[in-house]
Amino acid sequence: MEIENSTVVKEFIFLGLTQFQNIQLLVFVLVLIFYLIILPGNFLIILTIRLDPGLTAPLYFFLGNLAFLDASYSFIVAPRMLVDFLSEKKVISFRGCIAQLFFLHFLGGGEGLLLVVMAFDRYIAICRPLHYSTVMNPRACYALLLALWFGGFVHSIIQVALILRLPFCGPNQLDNFFCDVPQVIKLACTDTFAVELLMVFNSGLMTLLCFLGLLASYAVILCHVRGSSSEGKNKAMSTCTTHIIVIFLMFGPAIFIYTRPFRAFPADKVVSFFHTVIFPLLNPVIYTLRNQEVKASMRKLFNQLLA
Repeated sequence: MEIENSTVVKEFIFLGLTQFQNIQLLVFVLVLIFYLIILPGNFLIILTIRLDPGLTAPLYFFLGNLAFLDASYSFIVAPRMLVDFLSEKKVISFRGCIAQLFFLHFLGGGEGLLLVVMAFDRYIAICRPLHYSTVMNPRACYALLLALWFGGFVHSIIQVALILRLPFCGPNQLDNFFCDVPQVIKLACTDTFAVELLMVFNSGLMTLLCFLGLLASYAVILCHVRGSSSEGKNKAMSTCTTHIIVIFLMFGPAIFIYTRPFRAFPADKVVSFFHTVIFPLLNPVIYTLRNQEVKASMRKLFNQLLA
């Protein structure tokens, strides 16, 4: 896809998370420590699920893919932000900005759809247990995985296609620490009202509908579980609660950012910081603390590595 000739901007300048040096240093240290400690958790989840023959259920297959998406997602913004904290001028090329935006929405959209797939998996497992092995067979799991990757790609390429059609001929300062749709659109040298509506429809409405659909599906699951006297009730409740926590942590900030007209609010940077830097690193902590099977397998793997 070619960039229009009317685009003369070759680079964008980030204004950063904050202009205060002391706060920048504090955030840099905290993010670096957080990143170096918790990022390996995603890879540990992937390794544990791959090596443990007892974790072959579809739930763990999707959990491993969620960890992969989180690890990949965390490489899009955080490393560059850490480098920019040490740079006087925070510059990104136009093509680099478009690439960052593409992968941000590609992986973010894929992760949102993966949470929908995981909700479907839990619904079949808890509400239709006799049909579970038939419905969630390996072929179906791979087909669902392919579908969510394709859905994330389509969602992201629409964003990029709309932005590449805009002319950028003047201002090049992004009031953010990474490239995202709302800030980039505002720098276009044309009326962007129609494009903003399309972006809200593509990102905001899809996010909101997924969020409401997920809450409704887990409400049905929890109601079904509460009326059950099976031995797996507590396990099902714990798994569903974990998924609901992740849903709120992921979709809450996304709804705040993308389901309103693209006007700047004071909280935008803080919400974006949580959504792009903190959230991808929280998933391994949430899942390992609340999933007894994964914790037990990790301890076993760790002991084997030390032996």
